[in-house]
Amino acid sequence: MTATPEVLDLAAQLRAAEESFVLATVVRTVSVTAAKAGAKAIIRPDGWIVAGWIGGGCARGAVLKAAREALADGCPRMVSVQPENLLAELGVKAGEIREGVKFASNMCPSKGTMDIFVEPVLPHPSLLIFGASPVAMSLAAQARQLGYHVTLAAPAADVAAEPDAHVIVDGFAPRYLNEARRFVVVSTQGKGDEAALRAALAIKAEYHAFVGSRRKMASLREKLVAGGSEAAAIDRVKAPAGLDLGAITPEEIAMSILAEITVERRRGQRTKNPAGSKD
Repeated sequence: MTATPEVLDLAAQLRAAEESFVLATVVRTVSVTAAKAGAKAIIRPDGWIVAGWIGGGCARGAVLKAAREALADGCPRMVSVQPENLLAELGVKAGEIREGVKFASNMCPSKGTMDIFVEPVLPHPSLLIFGASPVAMSLAAQARQLGYHVTLAAPAADVAAEPDAHVIVDGFAPRYLNEARRFVVVSTQGKGDEAALRAALAIKAEYHAFVGSRRKMASLREKLVAGGSEAAAIDRVKAPAGLDLGAITPEEIAMSILAEITVERRRGQRTKNPAGSKD
């Protein structure tokens, strides 16, 4: 059994819709197994297999567990489901990871072996930019090149040129945000700073930053607190935004912000192997 058009078509649709899922592929079988090499299935975050088939209960539990882990850390992994006697011959136990392969026990009478590659497919990380300043415009253009889904929110009257963004919002109220990892930057630079910051703070994200001085942020903090914004959330806003690279031009400042976001985005990922364990 190999991948059906239904599986491949649905995978393409979910990618286009920026939805999370796992693509599980049987890459090797030994002895008697229900599914054969090439079989594929799509697994949603709720644990349902919505298309395809990779065999019955002998492998299902191990694959669904691996799918949950893959969606959590974003790393693909290989799962090898084998009968206990073969695991004993290899000197491994069920649940153990060796050389990037996680082993699981096949308790079914068939006693076959299946190796399944579990690949998470996640939405592009989202960058929400408030404002249409030169830094904001450059940030949008550079972020698209790095694979971010870019939303730029600013009053239409402030937008002098067409932003290089996936979504352009008139005002400071972006809607229909996906469940991807989010990073938020306010780069209004004097045009609606308080309103933009208030809207940005209402969005759940891993990173909030303000393109402006510490002194300016401190002044805005008083107004935001007086207006009901949570002080602790305001204090988590990085101001000034970006790494201290000595940046001067809008393009350089945008680059420094993306460098800082990259640090947050990749934190911990370089120490993980494909099976999700530490080296």
